[in-house]
Amino acid sequence: MHYHALMDQTTIALATAIGARIRHERTARGWTLDQLAGVARLSRRMLVNVEQGAVNPSVGTLLRLSDALGIGLPALVAPPHSASLKVTRDGEGAALWTSPAGGRGVLVAGTEPPDVVELWDWTLAPGEQHASEAHSARTRELIQVREGMVTVGVGAQSAALEPGDAVAFPGDVPHSYANPGKSPARFSLAVFEPGVGAVNHAEVSHG
Repeated sequence: MHYHALMDQTTIALATAIGARIRHERTARGWTLDQLAGVARLSRRMLVNVEQGAVNPSVGTLLRLSDALGIGLPALVAPPHSASLKVTRDGEGAALWTSPAGGRGVLVAGTEPPDVVELWDWTLAPGEQHASEAHSARTRELIQVREGMVTVGVGAQSAALEPGDAVAFPGDVPHSYANPGKSPARFSLAVFEPGVGAVNHAEVSHG
């Protein structure tokens, strides 16, 4: 199967850019495919497909790769900037998660490592849910609902949010965002991931 046949042109362009960035960062460190795949806890085949831009990787896969490379997710999906002021115009964010129902998770801004902050614009269709695996240790997330209703599940706990409501929670445990309503829900998500790359670089150096 040709994976590109399943992706639109915008998704193909983003996947190709991400693959090129991962390959550049890996080779700049002198790492083999097997080394990066091992640290990122991915199969070698998946890594090859990602580097070739042949697949649309999940957010979880991208987080594993960005953590392993020590560059943070924002740097992985955006071209390098020389200026300190980084502007993302409306519609220019990286849509790293989309669904057939119209849901979207768009990374609109981020900071550089070692302490990475990500800012997302999320939309969930009615009845839709997005589940996330646990992120790296000490990751924290903040959500504020802008439209509709959102239920945030963190481990065994959950919180029902309406427009204007906000919640803070640990992102280093499995969590989910769901829209229990009958209209689209939209929320802003901030993710703080401290110390990106420190542990994984040590693993490669001593492994």
